[in-house]
Parts: sequence; structure tokens; C-alpha cells
Amino acid sequence: MRAVLNHTSLLPVSSTTTGSASPVPNSYESLEGGSYSGTSLQSPPFGYNYPTMHPAYQQNPAPKPDPSPSHGGYNPPGYQPYSQPFPSLSELSSALGGLGGVSELEAETLRPVNLLQERNILPPKHTPPPEPNLSNDLRKVNCSPDTFRCTLTNIPQTQALLNKARLPLGLLLHPFRDLTQLPVITSNTIVRCRSCRTYINPFVSFLDQRRWKCNLCYRVNDVPDEFMYNPVTRSYGEPHKRPEVQNSTVEFIASSDYMLRPPQPALYLFLLDVSHNAVESGYLNVFCQSLLDNLEKLPGDTRTHIGFVTFDSTVHFYNLQEGLSQPQMLVVSDIDDVFIPTHDSLLVNLKESKELVKDLLNALPGMFTHTRETQSALGPALQAAYKLMSPTGGRVSVFQTQLPTLGAGLLQSREDPNLRSSTKNVQHLGPATDFYKKLALDCSGQQIGVDLFLLSSQYSDLASLACVSKYSAGSVFYYPSFHHIHNTAQRQKFQKDLQRYLTRKIGFEAVMRIRCTKGLSIHTFHGNFFVRSTDLLSLANVNPDSGFAVQMSIEESLADTSLACFQAALLYTSSKGKRRIRVHTLCLPVVSQLSEVFAGADIQAISCLLANMAIDRSISSSLSDARDALVNAVVDCLTAYRANGSNIQPSGLIAPAALRLFPLYVLALLKQKALRTGTSTRLDERVFSMCELKSQPLQQIMHMVHPDLYRIDNMTEQAALHLNDSVIPQPPLLQLTAEKLTREGAFLMDCGSVMYLWVGKCCNETFIRDVLGFPNYASLPSNMTEIPELQTTYSERTRAFISWLLESRTFHPAFHVVKDDASTKTSFFQHLVEDRTESAFSYYEFLLHVQQQMSK
Repeated sequence: MRAVLNHTSLLPVSSTTTGSASPVPNSYESLEGGSYSGTSLQSPPFGYNYPTMHPAYQQNPAPKPDPSPSHGGYNPPGYQPYSQPFPSLSELSSALGGLGGVSELEAETLRPVNLLQERNILPPKHTPPPEPNLSNDLRKVNCSPDTFRCTLTNIPQTQALLNKARLPLGLLLHPFRDLTQLPVITSNTIVRCRSCRTYINPFVSFLDQRRWKCNLCYRVNDVPDEFMYNPVTRSYGEPHKRPEVQNSTVEFIASSDYMLRPPQPALYLFLLDVSHNAVESGYLNVFCQSLLDNLEKLPGDTRTHIGFVTFDSTVHFYNLQEGLSQPQMLVVSDIDDVFIPTHDSLLVNLKESKELVKDLLNALPGMFTHTRETQSALGPALQAAYKLMSPTGGRVSVFQTQLPTLGAGLLQSREDPNLRSSTKNVQHLGPATDFYKKLALDCSGQQIGVDLFLLSSQYSDLASLACVSKYSAGSVFYYPSFHHIHNTAQRQKFQKDLQRYLTRKIGFEAVMRIRCTKGLSIHTFHGNFFVRSTDLLSLANVNPDSGFAVQMSIEESLADTSLACFQAALLYTSSKGKRRIRVHTLCLPVVSQLSEVFAGADIQAISCLLANMAIDRSISSSLSDARDALVNAVVDCLTAYRANGSNIQPSGLIAPAALRLFPLYVLALLKQKALRTGTSTRLDERVFSMCELKSQPLQQIMHMVHPDLYRIDNMTEQAALHLNDSVIPQPPLLQLTAEKLTREGAFLMDCGSVMYLWVGKCCNETFIRDVLGFPNYASLPSNMTEIPELQTTYSERTRAFISWLLESRTFHPAFHVVKDDASTKTSFFQHLVEDRTESAFSYYEFLLHVQQQMSK
């Protein structure tokens, strides 16, 4: 096996983040309860930027292989039939360290797969995440993988065993997602471990009715008297049947002990670019109409407040005080020292001033129609928003259409369009100024979250602007080339996104802490937040569409325990002013054999964690370094598998079945906008893709990285789902290669935030007529962005299938009908990750490249 330390890798041998922790207001620490002194958590650097790598990983990067295969008369060698027989299960068992009583399921996950031989590697249906090998009782109460999952469903006993597997250990978390069922518990006593402050959960053990043992630090605690009564069964003396011990996701109504101040009201401030560029794009009409339509649905209660600030070369405030006959505009032209013209009438009670708010929203689109102002003072407008919101905290929604050109935070263009398809390094992935990060940290300190909507056809330096959301736990939305008339797909997406954004659940003044079994430690966090102390994330706002990832290491051997547990606690204020704590607990088995570590690998979770690590690496080091490290992740893992299962076939490229999609997913990541080279990619689009990979939940990330492709012109009712009187066809998933497309067919590609319906030149005219509403292929327009509602079986079936795909999706994708001869087909074909491009390997070539690297 190659030496581990002389090449680029994403897997640190141990936790190495250094630097001092940020100044912590003790009150926040005590609010959620600190961790026990036994954990050895290093403090991230102030403001938590990018983790440093293990020093050994920064030497001698490996010589970079030329990514483009020679162009001379290339013939893909094809998948050679493989003659050597696969080993039997007993041979495999002894080869992998004696599996003894191995379950059939585990045997299947360890089945050796020769990747160079097995062509159609993709399963025809989505495979569920691996099921941890737990008793039925524990399995029933374990946390849903949609909320909480680990890269390894079998936790290695020691760091040495983890290093041997060359796989990353980490958690992916979707803590505030919308749930249909959530046990809410009101109790005077929230039962927690006296030592490590873990919340009581299904995986603690009751020594008797009066004592319970913590599953994280093993301390024995007393059961309080109140806990002896079960509010569900209304009986005494059965503490183990309480809802918090029967459910791995629960929400507590918190007492005043969990408040630093009275819970804040829901507070919304909208910061709107009204320069010539903004008015020309037409976004203001769409925004004002959407807010008017959803004003009644904004989360909140009778205390909800709202305010508006517009800006171009000056900053304009709006007095909406109850009793005025119409809104008053107040202009502040001194942008170098921006001030608040009046403090009591700019953020108003929505209920009391609703008519004035509606008047303003109806008037705004017309107020700037003839503006000549081309400048943008975004920085001063943000400073004003900070001053306005500081006393309470809340949410600032920023709508920006260009590069900020005036006042604090002004930016210059850094993109060279000639370098968009560079095969070497991409410059300017990091911010040009720390203005937006510093402002975000100030906002975070005052419980203000900033969300950014960038609607721009020109370069706007998203790498700098996104910091304002990243460090204040906000969200970033981006609509390149937005125009309300010329780009209907983007307008429709913006409208639908806005509706979801304005009405989705929101948590204010939140903090989140992740705890884990003694011996495990957390050392790097990924997502949008500010690290307030070693393991406490500050989330000024929390929303149901954000995902987080954490990297972990094993500090002490877990040999004395058979189970490892992880608990995430999110303390927040609801939009109705209630303090709540949402707690998720995940339990996984601890294993001592390398084969078991491989068997429990969750390849989607691994790919998402590696994507996060690669993005950090591309910003702290370079894009080529990050790409090399991703390839090495595959090479190292397959080398480790081969080295430790030494009498498994020596030739071919062998992976355990659990990891068979690993090379495919890594190749797909290398072709993602965030990480690709050699393909023309706008800098803002690249940076936005990085933002998405760092802050989206796993499901959304996987759609982006490896889209789903289906043939839909010949869907039948065979194996269809029957839900609520509708028939939902289930076409099989297809490999992402042009070989699977035919001119006679129509194919749907689901990329998460965009969907393509590719129609072949000779596609069945019945399908075109009954589903798309046109007589034939020639009459299809080139810019169709939705499927009409037609009263035909074909149409109903197709729409039922697409609706089913979107059911679990919170944001609706942009939709494009793509003709085989249209210019838009380029973006469709870019997602066919198994095919070769001028600058990137095909899947088969990539496998050969991995095999070649393994033999070095």
C-alpha cells in the first residue's frame, strides 16, 4: 500500500483544527449546557473559516496526472468479459478476516464487484440508506436517516481501524426539516445527564425505576419524580415508556432557564436593490406580487414586525406608522456614515400597519421605473439594516442584481471570461474583502440572519457577497440571467422559491450542539453558521431547508461499548414566540473488523462529506489540489480493501458492493460546476454550486451530483404505485450516458434544482400531442418551461410521476423541455457524467485511471 503521507488526501489522520475559540458569552454556553470535560475538542479559529489540514498532508503533492486522455483515434476499450470466477462466500469470509455468522445482508454488501466488468452498476430503483445492524427494538426507535445519518453505519472501534479503511467518519444532519409527526413534550423538568448534559433518549438504560445510565458518558443519574408519570398512558411508575424515551426525535417546550431574554417576535426586513439594472430585470414586480400574495402566511403572531429599505446610490427607508395616509419615503444620501432617520416607525407591527404595507408593495414597482441610477450601495444598506435590527434580531432578506459599486463593501470585477474553462487553477473562489464576513459576525451576535437573493446577468462576486449569509446562518439563492420576460424558467423558479421562502417555518435566536459517545470527537463543521465555542453552532435563523455536516475522529478506543450514539440539540424561538428544543438521537453499532467497516459504508453520505471537504480544500489550497484529493479518496479506499482482503482476485478493479458506486459518484463530483475544470463555467455559478454543496441536505446534494434519468414516453402501469386514486408509474433509473438515449424516446432528467425533458427527433407523436400539446416534433417551441395540463391518460400519468418526484422537494426546480437540436441541449448533456468530454474522463477511463494509480 502506498505511504499515506506523501500525497494529497482529504482524510486527516486525526483532528488538527487549531487556533483559539471565539469569545463566548458564558450565558450562551450555559443555556444549552456545555459538554463534559472528558471530550478533547480543539477550538476552531475565530469566526471559523476553513479547517487547516494535517501538516503531513501539505507536503509534496502528488504529480498531477494529465486529466485529458490522448485524442488520437480514441476507441473506448469496452468492458472486457472477466474469466476468473468470483470467490464463494466462505472464501470471501476468510479473506476478509473471518466473518463468522455473517448475515445475508452483510454478505451482499461485501460481495466483491469487478467494476471494470460490471457495466450497468446503477440499481434500477433508489436504494435506501444502509440499515444499521441493530436489534429490532433499537432499529424501530432509531433516528430517521433523512434527519441524521453517518458516513459509516458501523463505527470502527479505534482510529487505527478507521485509518485502515481510508474512509471519512462524519455526520450529515438536516435538523429542522419539515416533519409530519413530531412528539412535542411539555414538562417542568427536561431530563438530562448531570455530567455531559445529554437529553434522555431511547438509548439510555434504566438500572431500575429510579436510576438511568447516560448512553454518551455512562454516568448514572436519578429519575426525577415528575418523570415517573407518563402523560401519554396517564400511568405512574413506567419512566421507560415516556415519549422522550420512545422517540429518537422529540421537541421540548423550553422553560425560562433556556432564555437569555424574553423570546423575540418574528421580525422581517426586506432590503431591495432599485438601481436601473434591478428595475430593468423586472424582479421587483415579481417580489412585490409574491409578498402581497403571501403576506397573511408569513410565520408569526400578533407581534410580527416588518420593514422595507431600498437602495441605489442612496439608501431609502419607509415610514409605515399606523395612522399615516400613505407610506413616507426617507432618503439618507450620506452613505459613508449611514444613520437611521427615525427609530420607531420603520419596523412596524404587520397587523396594525397592514394597509400601509400593501400600499407600499403596490407602489414600489412603479416608483423607480424611470431611474437613471446605475450605482449600488449594498454595503451601506446592510449597515443600516444591522442598526435597525440590532435591538431585537430577526431576518433580513437582501435582493441584489449587480456588483456593489459604492461605499463600504464595494467590489471590483475579478472574473476573466477568458479563463472560464481553465484546466489549471481557478482564481478568486474566496472573498475579495472581509467586510461581508465581519458584518455577518456582527449580525450573528445580535441574532440577525441575512438571506441573499442574487438576480444577475453580470458577474457580481458571489464569493464575497455570500459571506454575509454564510456566517449569519442565512441562505443564498442565485438566478443567473434573471429577466421577468426573456427568461420564463428563472422567473417561474424565483416565484415558486419566494413562495416557499416567505411561508416556510423559521426559528429565531437558535443554537445547535452535537454530542457523541465518550471517545468520539467532532472537529470540523460544514454549513452556514458561526461557531460560538468548540461545539456550539450559532444560528441566528434556522430554516427547514438547510443541511449541516461534521467530521469526526476517534480519540479513545470504543472497545468497551457495543453502541455509539450521537445527539443533536437545536434550541430556538418559534415564530409564535415559544422557546423550543428539538433533539435527534442516532445509535450505531461499534465494530472491530475492517470488513464490517466496509459493509456499513453509506456511499451517499461519504460522497456528500467528501464534497464539503473538497470545497474547503479548493478555497484554502487550490481547485486542482481538491480534485486530486477526491481521486485519492477512491484510490486509497479501494487499495485498503484490496490489501486487507488479499486473497480476493488480484486483477480487475475490485470494490465491495457497498462501495461500488464510489468511483461513479466521485467522477460525478469532479464534473460538478463547483469542482470541474476545462468546461466554461462562470465564476459566480461555480461559487453558487459550492454554496449549495456546503449547505443543502443530503438528498438535494445527491440530485445535483448524480441526477436521476428516466425514459418517460413509454411508461406503463406495470409496478406502478397506487396513491390516493392516482397511478404513479415507476420507470427504472438509467445510467447517465448518451447510450441510454434514443431518438424515438423522451427522457426526464431530475437534477434537483432543474429538470430537463429531452425529446428525441423521432419521438412518438402521440406522446408529443398528448403530453406536450403540440402536433409533432417540428412544432415544439424551443423555450417550453412547463408541461400543460391536458385531459389525456398520457398527460395525467406523466404529471403524476413528476409531481411524485417533487413531493419531498421543498423548492421547485426550473423546468426545460429540450429538443434534440436546441442550444439548451448542451446543459442537458453536461449532466451525462459517464460520457467523456474534451476535458474529462468517461466513467470507464476513470476506472482505468484509478486502477493505474493503485498500482503505483
